[in-house]
Amino acid sequence: MSMCVVGSINADLTVNVERHPTPGETLLGSGGGITAGGKGANQAVAAAKLGTPVVMVGATGNDANADPATAILREAGVDMRHVEEVEDVTGLAVITVAANGENTVLVVPGANALVGAEFVDRHADAVETAELVLLQGEIPADGFARAVELARGRVVVNLAPVVDVPRKSLLAADPLMANEHEAGLILEQLGLDGAGTPEELARRLLDAGFASVVLTLGSAGALVATAEELTHIDSPKVEAVDTVGAGDSFAGAFCHRILEGDSMADAAAFASRVGAFSVTRPGAQPSYPSVGDELPEL
Repeated sequence: MSMCVVGSINADLTVNVERHPTPGETLLGSGGGITAGGKGANQAVAAAKLGTPVVMVGATGNDANADPATAILREAGVDMRHVEEVEDVTGLAVITVAANGENTVLVVPGANALVGAEFVDRHADAVETAELVLLQGEIPADGFARAVELARGRVVVNLAPVVDVPRKSLLAADPLMANEHEAGLILEQLGLDGAGTPEELARRLLDAGFASVVLTLGSAGALVATAEELTHIDSPKVEAVDTVGAGDSFAGAFCHRILEGDSMADAAAFASRVGAFSVTRPGAQPSYPSVGDELPEL
């Protein structure tokens, strides 16, 4: 069963530091290499490496970063026929990784800013024929909304970063996937209280009209919420090396298992193991497991 990701493609510039700098401070770091990234591309690669047929709808620039940004997408077998090269720079993420594995990310949208409604319309067949359409927050709101309108299959939304998108389009998510911070911002976007425990946030999102919600809680696992029940999902205990892209690996793995017929709770349990695998290796896409890799146990 096929999956279409309408989203961002970035080149990741990663710098390793002992700790994150304070405002006005200069620190020496290491690294500086370009690797493949972008939330859309990351999630596409995560699913494709696990065996799901994935079509990518997105854009790269006509600069030197386009090839490294798409290299792992191609290696993973993602269908790239709906990725356009445009007259702009390829999206760029500048990532700082501290010794404890925590990261900060600055994103320059570049070509991703052109993936609007007209762009998505040019690739309508890829969206309409997919069994599942996965969206994030790194493309324009009108492109996001148009992809939802065109989708005939299941729509999964990981609204990261949290941007202002049409309420109707957002509520089409089944599930809405977010971390605790993002869940609070989404609730505030809907005019609701964004404070509370994960359980309170999840219930409030359900009350707002979402069919289902998956909250990722980092090393604490995840929370799957439906009208019937809240299910806590544990995460394997691992030593984190780099948390960049861990949430994206969870999203891609979750969709992979949903398309294989898993319940949401089972899909989230599998995705939690994939996320734990990814943080034990540096980088985003290079850290994702392939079919046959041994995942950490819960």
